[in-house]
Order: sequence, then structure tokens, then C-alpha cells
Amino acid sequence: MGAAAGSGASASRRRAFDHGARGDARDTSRALRGALVITSIFFAVEVAGGLLSNSLALLADAGHMLTDVGALAFSLFVAWLSRQPATPRRTYGYLRFEILAALLNGATLLAVSAAIVWEALGRLRHPPEVETGLMLVVAGAGLVVNIIAARLLARGAGESLNVRGAYLHVLSDMLGSVAAVIAGLLARYLGWQIADPIASIVLTVLIVRGAWSLVKESVDILLESTPSHIDVAEVQAAMEAVPGVESVHDLHVWTLTSGFVALSAHAMVREPERHQQALEAMTAAAALFDIHHTTIQVEKREISDCAPAVPAT
Repeated sequence: MGAAAGSGASASRRRAFDHGARGDARDTSRALRGALVITSIFFAVEVAGGLLSNSLALLADAGHMLTDVGALAFSLFVAWLSRQPATPRRTYGYLRFEILAALLNGATLLAVSAAIVWEALGRLRHPPEVETGLMLVVAGAGLVVNIIAARLLARGAGESLNVRGAYLHVLSDMLGSVAAVIAGLLARYLGWQIADPIASIVLTVLIVRGAWSLVKESVDILLESTPSHIDVAEVQAAMEAVPGVESVHDLHVWTLTSGFVALSAHAMVREPERHQQALEAMTAAAALFDIHHTTIQVEKREISDCAPAVPAT
């Protein structure tokens, strides 16, 4: 009886989550679409400007902008895919594709950053001449484009790991444009041609930090790790404090996708007449930790083999 009641409560929350998620996904899709259009147009402009001015900082920024185009397009596809209904085969729908998109975006940023550092180290030994006038014009225009794109994505970045990945790409380009402007000014007025590759390296270091954080968080979610803001011991203590609950074991807390934290557990409640009341109280206790998708198996005697077996290696 307890398990059935828990499933019904979870189903209603799932429907509420789906309804809210679809509305949020439509909003983020519009933001992603707008950012994709302006980024795609300016990518071609920046490549031409980088080649004509012989600026690595501009070409580095264009390289990141190319990954932006791919990241935004992929994120837009994932935002559409996440709105598709669940099926008997995929009972959670396609929500976790958001995490795969974030992981791919972060990994791409790390790969592009490594390539830029390698090229910049070569230019440090033999700094080329840079056409600073054209470089400054293109870098300034790129900064404006990236500010607009970042503003479009800023709201969704705090709510969706998928959008955060795209936002980090755009934010890295914004920093790249700032670095390119500074390098152009130093080269033009002080003759520091070496400022161009140095700016590229500084930019890349800033980008790697955010990209690594995104990759790490995505991997943690795919490994079904406990969310960093939740203490499992505190959750267990809150559930065990419910009257009639003797113990809580085989407790797992994980993130399915952004904003969707799930919990499963076994709870010992020896008096059958208290099962429903205890189940509802434990569900409410979990909700205090922003865990709103719970599956709790209520037992009146200990089941020794409830934990999954770990295959021998």
C-alpha cells in the first residue's frame, strides 16, 4: 500500500514538473534561437577579420564562436527534445539529453582551448605583425554581439545545465573580445605585438575553469552522484525522525536533470496501520530538501537482500 501511494504522489509531481519544464523549455528555446542567429552571422565576420588582420586573438575568438554556433544549435535541439513525451520504453522521456549536451559543450571548450594555447605558445617565440585597426573594429563589434547573446541566455543559465553550457561558450567569447580589444590597443599604441598571443592564453585559462566545472558537474549527474547541496545523512535523519519509522536504509539521492532531484529508500515501519501516515510524512521531509520525486518502499520487517548486488571484478 505504501509503495503504491508513493508512486501516485510521484506521478502527480512528475506531471507538474513536465508542465513547468515545457513552459521553461519554450522560453529557453527562444533565447537559444536568437543567440544562434546573431552568433552565426558574426562568426563569418570574425573569421574574415582575423585572417585579414593576422590576429590570433581574433581567430581564437572566432574558433570559440564556431563552437558557440555548434553548442547553441545542439542546445536548441536538446531543448526541443526534452519536451517530447515519455514513452513506455523511456519513462523519463529525454530529460537526460540536457546533461549529455552540457558534457559535450564543456569537453569541446577544453579541446578548443588546448589548441589555442598550443598556437599561442608558438607565436610567443615569433610574434607576427598584426593589423590592429581592423582587429579593433572586429573585436569591438564581437564584444557587442556577445553581450547581446549573453543577456539572452543569462536567465536560463541559472535553471538549466544545457543552457549553462551554451552560456559559457558565449561568455568565453565575450571575454575573448575583451582580450582582443586590449591586445589590439597595446599593439597599436605601444607596439607590443606579443600582447596578441598573451591575450589568447589568458582568455583560455579563464575559459578552462568554467568548462571544467561544467564537465565535472555533468559527469557527477551521469554517475548519479548525490547533489552537492544535499547531505544524505541529514535527509536520512529527517526521515527517521518521523513517528513510527524505525530506520531508513538503501537511501539514494541523485539528479535526473537540472532541477529534478530524485530519491529512493527503504523504510522500516513495523505497524501496518501507520504505513500511509509515515509514507506521507517522509515524503514531506524529503521535500524540505527540494527533493520532490520520491520512491519509498515501506517494510514491516527487515529485508536483508534489498541492496543491489555488486558484480565481482
